[in-house]
Amino acid sequence: MGKNTNRLGRVNEELKKEISQVVNYELKNPDVTGMVSITKVKVTPDLRYAKVYVSVLNSKNLNKTIQGLNESSKFIRGRVAKTVNLRVTPEIVFEYDESIVYGEKIDAILKTLKDEENK
Repeated sequence: MGKNTNRLGRVNEELKKEISQVVNYELKNPDVTGMVSITKVKVTPDLRYAKVYVSVLNSKNLNKTIQGLNESSKFIRGRVAKTVNLRVTPEIVFEYDESIVYGEKIDAILKTLKDEENK
């Protein structure tokens, strides 16, 4: 198990880096607005699919941005295939990363509690 897990981890990191490049510098989809960051990539063990988690700042419309990314996934996959050396480039599915928002909420709650304590 260990060896394959390491490989998947490397593939995830590599894909994360390359997909970020394409999304930030090559993608020209007007629906994708705001600053998109790839927070993590999870490939399936057979490398056929990659779930790409994104956080988005200052988007005009979050749902449209996620939809736009998914509509552009074939283009993104094609660009990634040129730089990532895999026999099969996984199909890319974009998903909004809720954990970022969750983390921000926790931070805000902790800050409020701390402020209350200091009064």
